[in-house]
Amino acid sequence: MPRRSFQLALILSAFTLTATVRAETFPRPAVLEPQVKFWRSIFSEYSKYQVVLHDAVDLDKVYKVLDFRPYVDQGMTEGEVERLLRAETAYELERVRTTLRWLQENGGDPGSLGAEERHVYDLYRNDESPYRFLEAAGDKRLHSQRGLREKFMEGLRVGRHFFPDMERIFREEGLPPELTRLPLIESCFNLNAYSKVGAAGIWQFMPATGRHFMMEVNAVVDERRDPLASTRAAARFLSQMHDDLNSWPLAITGWNHGPDGVYRAAREVGTSDIGTIVRRYHGPSFGFASRNFYAEFLAALDVDRETGRLEGAPVTQLLRSRQHRLDRSVGIEVAARLAGTDRDTIAELNPALMGPVVAGHRPIPRGYHLRVPGGSSQFETRIAELSAEEQVTRVSAVEYPRRGRMGARTATAQTHRVKSGQTLSHIAKRYKVSVASLRNANGLGKKKTIKPGQVIRIPRKA
Repeated sequence: MPRRSFQLALILSAFTLTATVRAETFPRPAVLEPQVKFWRSIFSEYSKYQVVLHDAVDLDKVYKVLDFRPYVDQGMTEGEVERLLRAETAYELERVRTTLRWLQENGGDPGSLGAEERHVYDLYRNDESPYRFLEAAGDKRLHSQRGLREKFMEGLRVGRHFFPDMERIFREEGLPPELTRLPLIESCFNLNAYSKVGAAGIWQFMPATGRHFMMEVNAVVDERRDPLASTRAAARFLSQMHDDLNSWPLAITGWNHGPDGVYRAAREVGTSDIGTIVRRYHGPSFGFASRNFYAEFLAALDVDRETGRLEGAPVTQLLRSRQHRLDRSVGIEVAARLAGTDRDTIAELNPALMGPVVAGHRPIPRGYHLRVPGGSSQFETRIAELSAEEQVTRVSAVEYPRRGRMGARTATAQTHRVKSGQTLSHIAKRYKVSVASLRNANGLGKKKTIKPGQVIRIPRKA
C-alpha cells in the first residue's frame, strides 16, 4: 500500500474509532430520533415568532405551525405581537382539541373530513388505540412550543468564546467535552440568566447546590454567574451523577430531573436504557422537560456541529483577560484604575461581582480571583505598590505622643505621595475629605497643581 494511502487509512480508522466511542458515550436510541429531529427544528429553524402545536409524547405529530412574523413586518410593537401570539395560540389549541374530540366521537370517516381534520386524522393513521384521539386531546398531550432560533444562535455565538476553556476544564475532570453544550439547553448560554425559583447563570445552579460544589454565593460575589467558575462546579456535579448512575444519558437527564428521580425511574422500569425510560416511565414529576432533556442535548450537539461548519459564522471578539488573586479588598474604581481600564470593563470581565460591588458600595473582597484585561501587565505591580503605600500610610498615621506647646499631646499628620495621573479630586475622594481642605492644609492656591512624587498632608476629618 502506498505511504499516502496508508496514512489516509489510519486517519479514517481513527475518525471511525472516535465516532464509535462518542456514539457509545452518548447513544441515540431510534425511539428518540423523532424528538431529536423536533428539537433541531426548534433550535435552528423556527423563529421566536412561530409557535408549533404538537403532541407532547410523539413529537413528530405536528398539528400546525402559527407564524406571527408578518405582524412584525407590518410594524406591530413587540408587546402587541406578544399579546396576539398568546391569544391565538390558546385559541388554536382549543380548535385542535375540538377536532380530536370530534374525530373520537364520529369515528373519523376520511371521506367527510375537511383539510385540517384530515391532516389530524392522518397523523394517527397507524395508532391502533381505540381511544387515540381522546387521549391526544388531554391537557398533558396537547402542547405548544415556541421557536428558539434567535436565542439559540445567540447562545452559540457567545458560548463559542468560552467553549475552549470550558472543554479544558471538563477534560481536566476526566469528562467528555461535549457536555459543555448543556448550558445551551439550560439557559441558551445567557450569562445573566435567572429563573423564577432562584437558579442563576448559564448552568442554572440553585444557591444551595452552588455552595455544595465549592462556589461562593452571597450578596457580594455569586460565582454561579461566572461561566468558568460555574463550569468547574458543573463538571464535579456531572461526574458525581455519572458515578452514581453509570450512564451519561441518565446523568444528563439527572441534571434536569435530579439524580434520585432518575435512579427511581430506572429501577421502576427495570432498565438504564434512556429510550425505554422516556417511553415507559410515567412518574408524577417526570414531565415534558425531563422526558426531552437528553433529546434536546443531542439536538444541540447536532446544531452546534452544523453551524460550526458554516463559513463566516458570526463571532464577537471578547476581551482577553488574565486572573489575579487579590490579597486585599479593593474598590472596583481603584481596581479599574490600576488595570488601566474602566469600571464597566471590570464588571464585564467579572460577572460574579454583584450589584453593590459594581456600584462601588462594597469592595471586591480579599481572595477573589479578579480578571483584568490581558494587556494589564502592570496590575500586579501597581496593586502591590498600593498595598505597600497604604501600609506605610497607616503606620505614619498612628498617633505617637509628643510634646507640643503648653505640654499638649499632638499627632503626626497623615500624608500621601502623589502618583502619576492623580489629582486633588482623586485624593480627596480616596480619603473622604474635601478638595478645599486639601488646598488649605497644603497652602495650595486655586490655580496651583500637584505633581507626581509630591507629598501632601491629609487633613483630619471633622
